[in-house]
Amino acid sequence: MSEHEFAHESSHDTHDHGHGHGGSSAGSRKLAAVSVINLLGFLGELAGGLLFGSVALLSDAFHMLFDALAYVVAFAATHIADHYGDSDRWSYGLHRLEPLAAFLNGLLLLPMVGFILWESFRRFLDPVAIGTGPTLAIATGGLLLNVVSVAVLQGDEMSLNERGAFYHLLGDAGGSVAVIVSTIVIELSGLRIVDPIVAGLIAVVITWSAGKVLRGSGAIFLHRTPFEQKIIGPVLRDIEGVTAVDDLHAWQICSQITVATVHLETDVETIAKAESVTRRVHAELAHHGVDHATVELCPGYDDRKMHLNDHTH
Repeated sequence: MSEHEFAHESSHDTHDHGHGHGGSSAGSRKLAAVSVINLLGFLGELAGGLLFGSVALLSDAFHMLFDALAYVVAFAATHIADHYGDSDRWSYGLHRLEPLAAFLNGLLLLPMVGFILWESFRRFLDPVAIGTGPTLAIATGGLLLNVVSVAVLQGDEMSLNERGAFYHLLGDAGGSVAVIVSTIVIELSGLRIVDPIVAGLIAVVITWSAGKVLRGSGAIFLHRTPFEQKIIGPVLRDIEGVTAVDDLHAWQICSQITVATVHLETDVETIAKAESVTRRVHAELAHHGVDHATVELCPGYDDRKMHLNDHTH
């Protein structure tokens, strides 16, 4: 068999689902429902914070507002990715909107942190009286809304945007609990300074949430490999018929689409055996979460630099 006849390349969609993902539509509906819930919670806590003077309640209200806006952006990105971008001009549809929306959502949290810290500092220097009874009631209502939102999002594997929303909601729930505890402490001890201190702690939680979302979306944009190549490379090398793994790259289009390309050297001498090797390589990559894989098999070369391009590493 000639060298030209032997070269074998296969592109394979592991899960045979094109670029659509069954959970996306359900995910977008969940995000829409959570957006509405959080907007209602924001309005209630904002009114309560203004009427009863609690900066902790105000900080939690603005946390819910920015979360609601984040969910709206996430919903829009998911909806557009599901319904548009199927033409040949978009190789993987518009699914890159998902990490973009998540990154923007993370950035949106940062100015809110600045506002909370500034207002907390002002209240720390000059504590004000708050209406503890109504504040406690409103914070409890906010906590219930957060619990309902978490219940809505729970279920199948979450997308990047749904995970971002989930982290936001955990932060919201923690903020509501903090407001409840601080209000009880103020009622029992009269220490009004507790209110701005708790607001500052909420700001720390929000910063943690923003960091997780920014790191997750940034990793996708910068094409971080979603698995350990030091582990996968030897596994592929151990497949019968593979003599070397020359070039392995993997990255994510969004949190639900992982792509990989691999160049392998082989000592098999027939097309049938080459097909068998390729199927096993695809199966191994699928086992490690790869949805779309392109596998190239070639015979061994004495001078690999003659065969591999300058970008091989």
